Amino acid sequence: MLAGGEICRNIIFIESGLVRYYLDKDGEDQTNYFNKEGEFVCVYTSFLPQSPSGISIQALEDCVAWLISFDGIQQFYKEVEYGERFGRLAIEAVYLNAIAQIASLYTDTPEIRYKNFLRNYPAIVQRVPQYYIASYVGVKPQSLSRIRKRLAGAK
Repeated sequence: MLAGGEICRNIIFIESGLVRYYLDKDGEDQTNYFNKEGEFVCVYTSFLPQSPSGISIQALEDCVAWLISFDGIQQFYKEVEYGERFGRLAIEAVYLNAIAQIASLYTDTPEIRYKNFLRNYPAIVQRVPQYYIASYVGVKPQSLSRIRKRLAGAK
């Protein structure tokens, strides 16, 4: 969908399917985020200034998606009543989510980040390979297995 170094030229709405956002850190993927059906996909730090993205987006499933280009969204903002308000509210939600994720990386243990993943993404837990979940949580797959085992034993 988007390779690192490319410019994100579209906002995508996923009708069906699943994607992940990731960084290539020293030849290893670091999963940052997931989007599923009913959500928008975009690397706003690339899309808004129309500059190269450091983040890649990969479809994890076949997707049915709708696209709107940078010029198209500018036209939408101008011509649709409350279009700019819609855009502002959407980007506010993205901003709040990004801040919460960054705070979690600095303050939460991997176990808490895994619990947050389960709480925030209950509909996709079975659809995402465990090594991507481990990457999202910030641990190796073996460590995620230990976390999962501990949590299962605590029930």
